[in-house]
Amino acid sequence: MSAETAAHAASHGVDILPVVVLLGAAVVAVPLFKRLGLGSVLGYLAAGLAIGPFGLKFIDDAQSILHVAELGVVMFLFIIGLEMQPSRLWSMRGEIFGLGLAQAGACAALLTLVGLALGYPVAQSFVAGAGFVLTSTAIVMQMLEERHALGTPNGRRIISILLFEDLAIVPLLALVAFLAPGGAETTLADRLTGVAIGLGSILALVLAGRYLLDPMFRLLGKARAREVMTAAALFVVLGAALAMQKGGLSMAMGAFLAGVLLSESSFRHQLEADVEPFRGILLGLFFLGVGMSLNLSVIADNWQLIAVAVIAYMILKIAAIYVIARLFNAPHREAVERAVLMAQGGEFAFVLYAAASAAGIIDGEGHAMLTATIIVSMALTPLLVMAHDRLMPRQAVSMDGVEVVDHERASVLLIGFGRVGQIVSQPLLGRACSITIIETDTDGIRDAKEFGFKVHYGDGSRLDILHAAGAGEARVVIVAVDDKEASLKIVELMKAEFPLVPVIARAFDRAHALELTHAGVDFQLRETFETSLVLAEKALELMDVDEEERAATMADIRRRDSERFANELAGGLDAGRPLIYGNAPRRASDQPLPDDAEGVPSVQTPH
Repeated sequence: MSAETAAHAASHGVDILPVVVLLGAAVVAVPLFKRLGLGSVLGYLAAGLAIGPFGLKFIDDAQSILHVAELGVVMFLFIIGLEMQPSRLWSMRGEIFGLGLAQAGACAALLTLVGLALGYPVAQSFVAGAGFVLTSTAIVMQMLEERHALGTPNGRRIISILLFEDLAIVPLLALVAFLAPGGAETTLADRLTGVAIGLGSILALVLAGRYLLDPMFRLLGKARAREVMTAAALFVVLGAALAMQKGGLSMAMGAFLAGVLLSESSFRHQLEADVEPFRGILLGLFFLGVGMSLNLSVIADNWQLIAVAVIAYMILKIAAIYVIARLFNAPHREAVERAVLMAQGGEFAFVLYAAASAAGIIDGEGHAMLTATIIVSMALTPLLVMAHDRLMPRQAVSMDGVEVVDHERASVLLIGFGRVGQIVSQPLLGRACSITIIETDTDGIRDAKEFGFKVHYGDGSRLDILHAAGAGEARVVIVAVDDKEASLKIVELMKAEFPLVPVIARAFDRAHALELTHAGVDFQLRETFETSLVLAEKALELMDVDEEERAATMADIRRRDSERFANELAGGLDAGRPLIYGNAPRRASDQPLPDDAEGVPSVQTPH
């Protein structure tokens, strides 16, 4: 930076106008488009076009925005990876390499014919068609999320295909180098070296995830510094993406692998909550950048050719996806929905076309036209999905005999795994209930693992952690944390955010029980109450009190406690005082106790 530039920057400060414009455009356009039923993706694209170099010209350099915004796709795949435990990924291998390969191969063959029919050479036709085969992970995943379809069988199959297409970018880039003028001269040793570097990057990432990441997060968890955990989460995502990029693979694939490696970590929910805000903002920024990159002058000069390419590519891709889906036994409705969702080209096509342009396979004008073709297809996809939903509205699915997986969420969320939480878990596990357990004590998490428990790291008093842990989808949430204030906050958050989910909580004493009840807890129990009653009943037994009399006495005590609690809810702790049995001598001035009980309370007993 020159002295003049530095002085200018110092005198005028940092230019935040582009940031304000980007945020303002998103804030205005996205709610408007969603209100009109057009979806958030189309809103971002329209907003980007409006403020970009071919609109109101608030921002001139759309590519710089896209380079940063690609991190949104990276973080999106990291979060998807967190949902993909290795065992689940292994169970999907047939869909990834069977269905994915069949669909990608069929689409590539058909789309190559479009270029040949338009009179282009084989190399250019193949590169143009292969780029369109690579579906937009960002758009499809966003739409699946908005349609609550990520955890459905069709959603999982679409994810499998997207994973294969992300993997396919590696051999496609190798083919680009081979098809380039003079590319055939590349030696076998060079190709093997490239493959070895890629495999070495994957192996290094797997080893790091297996032996380094969990101990690192356990150490950071002990520091209890939230900002450091957030920084560590971003470090893992971006570091994995960079490692894969240096190895010749895609950044998104690196982030996905990092997510898979951490999917069984105790810190999974914490990582998901920390990365989610960045993912949302950067993914929106990516769509804004795509909208800004739409070169209207190139479209105007070549609109007929681009229109033919877009229509031909999308129709043939839809047809190929539908046929392959049906061949793999997908129902008609599922095949149509998959074809419509995946009809567009994707962000990895930009990478492939840039490589082809650098290798001399396509010229600058061809590169611009192909890029415009991809962007137009992206913009048309939300409209296609709208038309599909109008023509084929989703039917209510019969769930008879079907066990709902519900995004791998458990039926019980247990917050806190100390002395109370551990005991509470036993009857539930004994009845084969699925339980998600979160805890903040890293040593306790490590100790629990030795006894066969899977405990996740997470602070239940944070709303984002509750979302990540599936609180909204649980059948019941149990609050067993060893902290009064945290317990009360969790109940308040649960009742504010998930009012229909039953919440039961451990109470420390009567005052805490009253606070929890006022906060809306569905059931609370003082941690010493039932224990004390059992001890008292045993004492009566040892004093030869008849079993029937013991039962009547214990029932009376429970009734009195319930009535006392109701009075205290209405009038405070002192309102229930007359219902307490006391051992002090009774004075004549004292009011009679309910049920003519002997003795009056001289002091309130501890609870």
